[in-house]
Amino acid sequence: MARLKFLIFWALALVASASMASAAIVEHTFHVQNLTVNRLCHRQVITAVNGSLPGPAIHVQEGDTLVVHVFNKSPYNLTIHWHGVFQLLSGWADGPEYITQCPIPPGNSYTYKFTITGQEGTLWWHAHVQWIRATVHGALIIRPRSGHKYPFPKPHREVPIILGEWWNANVVDVENQALAIGAAPNNSDAYTINGRPGDLYNCSQNPKFTYTYKVEQGKTYLLRIINAALNNRLFFKVAGHKMTVVAVDASYTKPYLTNVVLVAPGRTTDVLLTFNKAPGAYYMAASPCADAPNVSFDNTTTRGIFIYQNTPSHAVIAPKMPTLPAFNDTPTAHKFNSNPTALVGGPHYVPVPRSIDHHMLVTVAPALAPCGKPGNNSRGGPSGRGLSASMNNASFRFPTKPSIPQAHFFNVRGIYTTDFPNKPPVAFDYTNQNNSLNQALIFAPKKTSIKKVKYNATIEMILQDTSFLAVENHPMHLHGFNFHVLARGFGNFNPKTDRKKFNLMNPQIRNTIGVPVGGWAAIRFQANNPGAWIFHCHLDVHLPLGLATVFVVENGPTPSSTLPPPPIDLPKC
Repeated sequence: MARLKFLIFWALALVASASMASAAIVEHTFHVQNLTVNRLCHRQVITAVNGSLPGPAIHVQEGDTLVVHVFNKSPYNLTIHWHGVFQLLSGWADGPEYITQCPIPPGNSYTYKFTITGQEGTLWWHAHVQWIRATVHGALIIRPRSGHKYPFPKPHREVPIILGEWWNANVVDVENQALAIGAAPNNSDAYTINGRPGDLYNCSQNPKFTYTYKVEQGKTYLLRIINAALNNRLFFKVAGHKMTVVAVDASYTKPYLTNVVLVAPGRTTDVLLTFNKAPGAYYMAASPCADAPNVSFDNTTTRGIFIYQNTPSHAVIAPKMPTLPAFNDTPTAHKFNSNPTALVGGPHYVPVPRSIDHHMLVTVAPALAPCGKPGNNSRGGPSGRGLSASMNNASFRFPTKPSIPQAHFFNVRGIYTTDFPNKPPVAFDYTNQNNSLNQALIFAPKKTSIKKVKYNATIEMILQDTSFLAVENHPMHLHGFNFHVLARGFGNFNPKTDRKKFNLMNPQIRNTIGVPVGGWAAIRFQANNPGAWIFHCHLDVHLPLGLATVFVVENGPTPSSTLPPPPIDLPKC
């Protein structure tokens, strides 16, 4: 028996040693500063990382520790968010301003350090202060650790496809102008693929403005599609080819065959694409999905080109173009959002938690601010009011000092309240258009209201769209966790009938959920990560208006479930 215990001990030690040996420290340096670029007949100064748009792609393996030195040489305050990374016991590195840290001032620097645990797939990083994430962003690609494989055939190549938005203006000025007058911001002037608008826009016929990638006939490629746009969902297609979805938001899915992909802001989708057509040039294209009524948007199309090797020159000159869905094709959008399912038993798969500690019904809505005088057009929103946004009639106000986890950790009072409600203060017919501009419902008080929960508590949220101004889609992003998407539907959530639709066997696992236009989405997650985690709309038109709250997860009973003190060099307010 003693010999058996000895052998077991050494076997476990060898396994642990092999696991540690497969992990590495991956180090990057980000120089964030002004960059002048030419787009759409304009010379525009943007904020960029290391002189490129998009910024540098980060490649790591699961288990690696990532160290990123950020030097802020821009004229703006800055933080970097590692979108979708769990930040297990490293919540101080999550990045959102005044939530987990104060911004890095111009002329200063800060080093982010965290270990990527229990995740594989495509995530991304972006600025989390004002609108500068429009140009400060890049891919974060997590491959399986050494000795582990993808749960699908190894692709010939992997290709990041980052979809973005472009303004012929300083994006910070665009945002500030909208906030100053209380109106919706100006629409973007173009969409981009890997920073390039494509040849459908003015002054963009030069090949340098169109993203092009050469492929080998018969080979399968993994496209890592990221929507880095600020305010628009995008349909994506490749002419003449179908794609197989194998992951969403860095969570593996059962292979799902489709000819179109829909990605909301903040979301990622991994697809396998086999180039099995005749040699030629084929456009990849992205156009908006904008099915909210009476809401203006950038109704243009960006495109790049896949070119088969050995393609005749005449075929390169005239690539084939895909037929994209109409901008208001809600059925296609809903089908794509609903059909993929989790890869049960795949790497890092987590089953749906069955016991629930907190039931929440949360309305998400653009709204009006109680400022200005009705009817005198003193502000830029409807009825002369300024635009606002809210969750359960609470419009989130960001603190200024200290950050929320610092206030929680050091028991600083007066920074936030813990009264974020589990349901709306008033029940009403949420999606009834007759409630648009209902003066009894549309004004939400500004407050820093959060939800505090115990470690390991399970939260179920029904996210309900409303018609305060107009029904619309809301891509809601939860920091620090993935969640199970149990169901989605249209109209008001009906607990008696809609709970029967819940998928508790193999639902998608995501970090960003699109709440349907005039509909609802049900999600569930276990709060097993201590810290302060913002939950917000990933439309940048809505976040500064208050469509957010924060979950503060208390420490657990052991050191492995306890958030350590903040780093001594964390930026101060």
